[in-house]
Amino acid sequence: MSPPLRSPRVEEGDPEAPDPPTPRLQIADPEAPQRPEQRPSPRPRQLDSIMAHGKSTITVDEYSSNPTQAFTHYNINQSRFQPPHVHMVDPIPYDTPKPTGHTRFVCVSDTHSRTDGIQMPYGDVLLHTGDFTELGLPSEVKKFNDWLGGLPYDFKVVIAGNHELTFDKDFMAELVKQDYYRFPSVSKLKPEDFDNVQSLLTNCVYLQDSDVTVKGFRIYGTP
Repeated sequence: MSPPLRSPRVEEGDPEAPDPPTPRLQIADPEAPQRPEQRPSPRPRQLDSIMAHGKSTITVDEYSSNPTQAFTHYNINQSRFQPPHVHMVDPIPYDTPKPTGHTRFVCVSDTHSRTDGIQMPYGDVLLHTGDFTELGLPSEVKKFNDWLGGLPYDFKVVIAGNHELTFDKDFMAELVKQDYYRFPSVSKLKPEDFDNVQSLLTNCVYLQDSDVTVKGFRIYGTP
């Protein structure tokens, strides 16, 4: 079963502030096939970041390198999924005016081909951080691309999630050797059907272990 649809979140940024540490976008779904577990660092790493008002130390969560373990740990131990050192923001009305001189990012994920009827907030840059399909079927990717084409954002940046199965060629190569009972729709695909499935995303910037600079902000994305 797919996770519930998340409400889009709006965040403000000041383009004149120094660039923050480049984030690594990671999506975890406990019900999807998992890769071999990685052991977390023995203690949190320390990163020095030059902020607007001087030098500060940012503590990286010990589970940051293992999103599946992080989800399990915090989902069990906290009534609300809120990792330490992360400031949770309350959503604002979708039509809230943007402050002068700011760039507004609209962040959304896990739409799973169910974008009909979503009221998207106003903003400058859309970040869709994965799981825009159920299985990564070409028909699902095309539908998502069509939806992106109708959105008014100046820039749209997308990464794949663990539900975009066809975007992972190594995974698909192994899948064809196994039983397809979990993915009956995928079993009907031929390699040529998804060989270059990323090319169907013509209405956005697709990031896969790459980065792009948008309105002065450097964005790095990886599935």
